Amino acid sequence: MKNNNWLLYFILVGIVLGGICGWWFGPQMTAVDWIGEIFLNALKMLVIPLIVSSLIVGISGLGDITKVGKTGVITLFYFMTTTAFSVVIGLCMVNLMKPGESVEMVSEIPEGVAGKKGMGITDILQSFVSPNLIKSMMEMDILPIIIFSLVFGGVLTTLGEKGKSVISFFDAVNEAIMKMVHLVLYLAPVGIFALIASKLGAAGGGDAFWAELMKIGKFAFTVIAALLFHALVVLPAILIFFTRRSPIKFFKGASAALTTAFSTASSSATLPITIECAEENNKVSRRASLFVLPIGATVNMDGTAMYEAIAAIFIAQMLGIELSFTQQIIIFVTATLAAIGAAGIPEAGLVTMVMVLQSVGLPLEGIGMLLSIDWFLDRCRTTVNVWGDSIGAAVVDKLEEKYVEGG
Repeated sequence: MKNNNWLLYFILVGIVLGGICGWWFGPQMTAVDWIGEIFLNALKMLVIPLIVSSLIVGISGLGDITKVGKTGVITLFYFMTTTAFSVVIGLCMVNLMKPGESVEMVSEIPEGVAGKKGMGITDILQSFVSPNLIKSMMEMDILPIIIFSLVFGGVLTTLGEKGKSVISFFDAVNEAIMKMVHLVLYLAPVGIFALIASKLGAAGGGDAFWAELMKIGKFAFTVIAALLFHALVVLPAILIFFTRRSPIKFFKGASAALTTAFSTASSSATLPITIECAEENNKVSRRASLFVLPIGATVNMDGTAMYEAIAAIFIAQMLGIELSFTQQIIIFVTATLAAIGAAGIPEAGLVTMVMVLQSVGLPLEGIGMLLSIDWFLDRCRTTVNVWGDSIGAAVVDKLEEKYVEGG
């Protein structure tokens, strides 16, 4: 995205105008929903071929299978560590702020959540493998596609010249997809305007949104404060410590991906732009970005894990239930694992939250309290997810250069 700062400015204008129009005109703005859907679908259309080609090229670019292992360990260590940090921050913040006290809870399990009773860790483990990859692609079930692509790319590196020709094919596919990303980005300002305006309009406009926000405003404030601390303190500190890079410059380079993440509320849909920003603007090596970012878009969910931990304690506080230290440790573990199982799609965190609540015996009815403003908080936590992925690519790139390439 060289010399394309004007596009970023138009995207920011689209977000602001979308917010103003959705706030002022309310439900009337649902009429532009179809424009936003076209933009979102155009991005999603590129996700599956991008993930498959990126991971095959990325893992083959690592060369020696031992290097693949080292890079994989570094990547997973970063993901698990930052996710754990985010959950700890969330637990500390919600225990300090106590947003659930003096809030009256509704007694109704939301549709779409009721059917997820009994979901557990084994369900997440089973989601790693799919008996039908085509069906997984149709349903945007990313995790098994990642597993297949990683193994397939690894096997190709063992086939000599035959493998190289297949890798070259996927390399060309990857470059073609990235060219298509450039084309889709020209739709971004209008598409983002439509997404923000229609979503706020569907929520009833500014007055209705504000009324709902006031009901559980302390909860929203707690979530946003925790997200900001993780995004503006913890992640930049990690970036500085491992790469000695300026977080401000890095943020500017990733800004197009972050604004897209906020507007789409989908890490997966944002993935093409996240890769573009990492390589073109922040000069992360193609090898590292193609390996780390597709995995991160599905597995590295700092914001989602934090949100689920805060929401679980919030629901307990509403009910007047005092959770023990052991129960909060259980929430810490399950929120971290549930975030891995949350696909990079809008409101996936609500579904995996079922597992977190059931781990400490909290009622699913509490989720109903969050629905009215979840669409907004979803955008905030998705932005943090993408920010964490972007920094992760830079960190892994630096550590790979130091520990893997260096022997």
